[in-house]
Amino acid sequence: MSNHSMDGVPFKPEGPQPLVREIPDAEIYPVEALGPLRGAVEAVQGLTQAPMAIPAQSALAVASLAVQGFANVETLGGVRPLSLFALTIAQSGERKSACDAPLTSALRDHEREQSLAQREATESWLNRHAVWKVEREQILKETKKGRGEKRVAAQADLEALGKEPEAPPSPDRTVSEPTFEGLTKLLATGQPSLGLFSDEGGQFLGGHAMNNENRQKTLAAFNDLWQGNPIRRTRSGDGHSTLYGRRLAVHLMVQPSVARIFMADPLAVDTGFLPRFLICEPQSTIGSRLQAKIRHDDMELEAFSSRMRRILEMEMPMDAETRELQPRVLGLASDARELVAAFSDAVEQVQGAGGSLAHITGTASKIAEQACRIAGVLTLWQDISAYEVKMAEMEFGVALAKFYLSEASRLASAAIVSNEIDNAEKLRRWLLERWAEPEVLVRDVVQLGPNPLRETPKARAALGILEKHGWLVGLEGGAVVRGAARKEAWRIVRRG
Repeated sequence: MSNHSMDGVPFKPEGPQPLVREIPDAEIYPVEALGPLRGAVEAVQGLTQAPMAIPAQSALAVASLAVQGFANVETLGGVRPLSLFALTIAQSGERKSACDAPLTSALRDHEREQSLAQREATESWLNRHAVWKVEREQILKETKKGRGEKRVAAQADLEALGKEPEAPPSPDRTVSEPTFEGLTKLLATGQPSLGLFSDEGGQFLGGHAMNNENRQKTLAAFNDLWQGNPIRRTRSGDGHSTLYGRRLAVHLMVQPSVARIFMADPLAVDTGFLPRFLICEPQSTIGSRLQAKIRHDDMELEAFSSRMRRILEMEMPMDAETRELQPRVLGLASDARELVAAFSDAVEQVQGAGGSLAHITGTASKIAEQACRIAGVLTLWQDISAYEVKMAEMEFGVALAKFYLSEASRLASAAIVSNEIDNAEKLRRWLLERWAEPEVLVRDVVQLGPNPLRETPKARAALGILEKHGWLVGLEGGAVVRGAARKEAWRIVRRG
């Protein structure tokens, strides 16, 4: 923002200017609102000493995968899937993988056991298919020899032979960095309910599925899956096909630098892809994770895993031929509906111009539905045969939705910060906190500075930004710094 004196002559404000707006700390995660998931989440947090939000995200995503094939949930806008998309932002060393492992262990064991069972099923299928193929070829061979009645008989023989035996479906329930084609193929030939789970989510966000050529169709497919819409694919080799009744739960764990780029992507925001995520960036606990604080609660973790195994071993309601899921509808109790309606109205009133949520209308517009989805997941985790979301679960859903809405609002300002500004902020902190000399050179930054600035062009760009904002003062060429004349150097401003 420019400033002007009384006579119209512009001047620079005194002192260095901030590079980024200060972002308030994250709110405390409302772990009590996790209901039947709370015990396992607290057990993982006690074991890892990581921020509570990290195991909470894992637990919600895993529970969503487990139950999304059995029911849809009633919302204010109609019936919707129980699929949840979660994005957890945490720096390296925050024990993301350590939090995820105990909550996904039963899922991984199930996949491993089913994979072994599929080997036998595949061998049996190969034998049936070989016999079918030989018989079909023999019928076709006889058809070529005959005419009239023989061809009619051959046609009857082909119909009696039946369809080509289908290969047993893939038992995999999770993927980590699929392409759009790979995901749709797996949904077509494998399980109709999948989870995209990755503790290195940057590999997916920066991978083939999200490159410039594929990003738009990938985002559209994920939006359709979240919404419960059919997935349509057209390929030159396979023709056109439509997949109905498929579900996808998502949990991506990413580092802040990756998240900033993703959250600032206009396509991800404008298509509604980003607003479908439950996003959080918890306050770091690094430096306070002392051995004396570690708590073990094996009973809660075993109870969680046992519940997971029981649900995974249940047959999902689906069409035997198309494998299309046929979930029942999980209704809302009258008082639960009133609660989420009041929540929706309160959010709506602050989305208009000048409102506190005007900058995240995409997320805010979906948050009441998110509350219903979360409440539905908690309901079925507690009782897989339930047919209604009660008031208690909706209170949990609304409380968690409020937390995620707060996080989305808090992080929105961080999302618009460019990578260059982010690097400059890293350099500013490094200069003020770790660099003792009064001047700095480009080579100082390249050799000793923050890792993202170990290349001369990036270092010089960051130094230029700091000079522009008053944190550095450029010295004239030939100035003596540390006993030698320097062509390029800056004096550090340590006030302001």
